[in-house]
Amino acid sequence: MASIPCWQVDAFTNCRFGGNPAAICWLESEADPVWMQSVAAEMNLSETAFVRRLPEGLELRWFTPVVEVDLCGHATLATAHALWSEGLAPLDTALRFHTKSGLLTCTRAADFIELDFPAMPARAANPPDGLLDALGVEPRFVGSSRFDLLAVLDSAAAVRAIHPDFQKLGQIRTRGVIVTARSDDPQFDFVSRFFAPAVGVDEDPVCGSAHCCLAPYWAEQLGKSELMAFQASTRGGVLRLRLNGDRVILGGQAVTVWRGELV
Repeated sequence: MASIPCWQVDAFTNCRFGGNPAAICWLESEADPVWMQSVAAEMNLSETAFVRRLPEGLELRWFTPVVEVDLCGHATLATAHALWSEGLAPLDTALRFHTKSGLLTCTRAADFIELDFPAMPARAANPPDGLLDALGVEPRFVGSSRFDLLAVLDSAAAVRAIHPDFQKLGQIRTRGVIVTARSDDPQFDFVSRFFAPAVGVDEDPVCGSAHCCLAPYWAEQLGKSELMAFQASTRGGVLRLRLNGDRVILGGQAVTVWRGELV
């Protein structure tokens, strides 16, 4: 096998070692999913992205260390950053990614990259068995979206302080659990954290796809369609959000940490 260019990019941040790291592998042809899963396990990041050219656009797939996932925001942002910064795509051209969640586009907006993703609003739901025990908190609202559960807490301090039981949380039938509250920092509208032990990621530092659920929820709660969000993980991350009908525009920055090749 020829060597494969790859990069690690920190997404939803403007400084290295912040935001959410993703690995990106540039493929010249279709690859074996078992091999891709092995590479993702070796990278041991929340997501590793694999991208290749198609006759029209690009194919993009995402893998956690243990499973392939249908949607990932931060690795899409990281991939767009890598392709533009490494000269693999023209800077003035939108990127069209064909994915398991349909066509996703990325465009440049000054210092930000904007991702056009489907909105995934949460509907009110009864907490599944074990959720409250696993979280160790009593949410004011519980909802269910296409991929995740949403738990709304009373304060940003409660979001920052939460320490879930990951073994119990991983037994709940959902991709992940989003925990959120209104921000106590005036530069942001809300804060969140995201836990996904069921797919091999105890806490995702910054989850773009979770904001496809968070954006419509907080847009309705706050009566505004443009929002600033902070994901309050240890690394932290900033997202600029815009609700556009049944789509969410996710804006973020990214920086390359290393480049190399798989041999």
